[in-house]
Amino acid sequence: MQKSHDWVCTKERIKVTSQYEQAGVNIQAGETAVKDIKQIVNQTHDENVLHGLGGFGAEYELTGLLGGLEAPVLISGTDGVGTKLLLAIEANRHDTIGIDLVAMCANDVLAQGAKPLFFLDYLGLGQLEPERVTTIVKGIASGCQQAGLSLIGGEMAEMPGIYQGEDYDLSGFAVGLADKTSLLGADKVEAGDILIGLSSSGVHSNGYSLVRKIMKDANLDLMHVYPELNQSLADALLEPTKLYYQSVYPLVADNLLHAAAHITGGGLADNLARMIPATLTAEIDAASWTVPAIFKFLQTAGDVTVDEMRQVFNMGIGMVLVVSPRNVAEVQAKLTQQQADFQLIGKVVNRRDRPVEYRS
Repeated sequence: MQKSHDWVCTKERIKVTSQYEQAGVNIQAGETAVKDIKQIVNQTHDENVLHGLGGFGAEYELTGLLGGLEAPVLISGTDGVGTKLLLAIEANRHDTIGIDLVAMCANDVLAQGAKPLFFLDYLGLGQLEPERVTTIVKGIASGCQQAGLSLIGGEMAEMPGIYQGEDYDLSGFAVGLADKTSLLGADKVEAGDILIGLSSSGVHSNGYSLVRKIMKDANLDLMHVYPELNQSLADALLEPTKLYYQSVYPLVADNLLHAAAHITGGGLADNLARMIPATLTAEIDAASWTVPAIFKFLQTAGDVTVDEMRQVFNMGIGMVLVVSPRNVAEVQAKLTQQQADFQLIGKVVNRRDRPVEYRS
């Protein structure tokens, strides 16, 4: 993260800082926050990061990464964590929301077959509290380390006229590298391919507007321990989004996948459809995995139909791998070695009515 302030002289700085603080922006707090997070950020860096924080732009060297690539392609992704932030703020839990941010970007890039390179973040706040900023950035750094990303820069902006009180917003930007010939996608998918579903850790970072509506309508207490969940609702809903780099990228590197889909807003149907050619259909066996308790709890509390639940939430499957039958055994073995939780959830068949269909 970067927060740069240039002042002509000490006298001018004292005067401007006083006026600026009256306007709601604390320069000193910003400088303290940047100082506190530098060491955290540096721990994510690999040998390709040329400089630390403080410049006008972040620099990342590609020279050593291009060998053996016939047609190098950079793949980028940007995202946020949506209204899950409101629950984190309400519960005053900021230690894992940064993991969510990284996962939303990194899993998208990974799904196209990219080796993750670097990450940048944006943090906008109503009131800059160095301790809270440090906690948030620790989460981002943790996510980057899990995803094989270097956190090389970003922006931290205190804007009391836009964000009120404790409110803040997060967004991120991930970049990965791949060989054009090795990109995953619909052009490689064939009839007979097997669908392997990787378990989610929970709701991840999509559907929280519906979650919050259910909570309001059903008068649910965020901090209450519900017997159906065996934990507080806050614990269940703020469980960080799972990062799939450690288990999936080795499969990409070994050319064992045809395609992959990160299951976010729109559920299995909308996201898997991106990876299915117009002549084929992904047939999902809805009974092939156990839907986690949090989804059953929300469905019951909100009286939500199964169809809408599937349209909004991941329902327990966070990523789907599309695999040739000849590679399934090897993929399963490697996933097991990585201690990944997965299920065979369907197959690719000749085109039916829709690109993705459920078989109950």
